[in-house]
Amino acid sequence: MPRSTLVLLACTAAVFTAGCARKQKPEPAPQRQQQPAPPQFSQLPSIPPPGMKYHRPVSLSSARVSRPLIALTYDDGPHPTNTPRLLNILRQRGVKATFYVVGTNARRYPGILRRMINEGHEIGNHTITHGNLKKMSNAKVRQELRGCEQAIMAATGFKPRTMRPPYGAISPAQKSWIRQEFGYTTTLWSVDPRDWQKPGVSIVTRRLVSGAKPGAVLLAHDIHKPTIDATPGVISQLQARGFQFVTVSALLAAQSQ
Repeated sequence: MPRSTLVLLACTAAVFTAGCARKQKPEPAPQRQQQPAPPQFSQLPSIPPPGMKYHRPVSLSSARVSRPLIALTYDDGPHPTNTPRLLNILRQRGVKATFYVVGTNARRYPGILRRMINEGHEIGNHTITHGNLKKMSNAKVRQELRGCEQAIMAATGFKPRTMRPPYGAISPAQKSWIRQEFGYTTTLWSVDPRDWQKPGVSIVTRRLVSGAKPGAVLLAHDIHKPTIDATPGVISQLQARGFQFVTVSALLAAQSQ
């Protein structure tokens, strides 16, 4: 056999052997995609965003803003069925709200509070037992506010920035020392649909919509089913008028700009 033929056969065999070796090399196992870890308290959204500085007044009923911003607020929850349903509505419509929770309810339903924070809402202090602060000593008021604050922080890891006195009952002196001691802005309201009287869905809707103006703070209660029923209509009508829903802290930040 000619020498050239032997060389050609040797080269062919070497190429074949190398190809087989490459084919026999095991392929790396596909990497499993790791599921994202559940959010930790430190990863949850901050309201307003970190670094945003704004003036916290002693009290707020409405804000002076240059844009059509309004705050939709809900008191007395969380309720085990009404509040999750309300959160579904707000999520579907991309609306952020502020919830003034009662401490006893916050202790019963901490998962609902965590959902509020996860979905970008704000939680405020509405005392532990929903009592009339005007009729309490300073020591008792401190106990009410600290108890609710502790319940909120135990559930979410967040310290509330604002408080709302039950029934709106609070003295100027109480507002002042609460702001100094707790850092809370006492948040009242500029629109009250009196939904606690349960006047009907259409009336609650009309009262909230007709009273809205830039900087308004709208009061409602997520413990009443008709109020939840009214919420989609309120949102649709106000959005059609160009209003944007923001949290109370975001409203305060807009007022400071």
